[in-house]
Amino acid sequence: QVHVVESGGDSVQAGGSLKLSCVVSEDIGVGYYLGWFRQAPGHEREAVAAIYSSGNSPSYADPVKGRFIISGDNAKNTFYLQMYSLQAEDTGIYYCAADPVGVEDLMTWVLAKRGSTDWGQGTQVIVSS
Repeated sequence: QVHVVESGGDSVQAGGSLKLSCVVSEDIGVGYYLGWFRQAPGHEREAVAAIYSSGNSPSYADPVKGRFIISGDNAKNTFYLQMYSLQAEDTGIYYCAADPVGVEDLMTWVLAKRGSTDWGQGTQVIVSS
């Protein structure tokens, strides 16, 4: 079973930046779906960004397009979420997820993963305006 550990969350002012990290217990270089999700207080978990570990097909939710960048370092089995121009609406607990690539495409994996109940502890991001 794949295990992930998120880090990098913090409390920042609106307009600030943060970089979240996700360490994966497996060799993601063999081909993994990698994704970031978040859950704001009183809201359901939503997908934020996803990418193949090959670097292909980085995809972003509309609210974060142009502000967030997902990337990975396969040598470290780690992937990241660089967040710029943070807004109060970005406040929440951020979770990462990783699974070996299967037959479904990245977006299908994201949609299925969003409904999962198996998550790590997450890392909290608080953006104050």
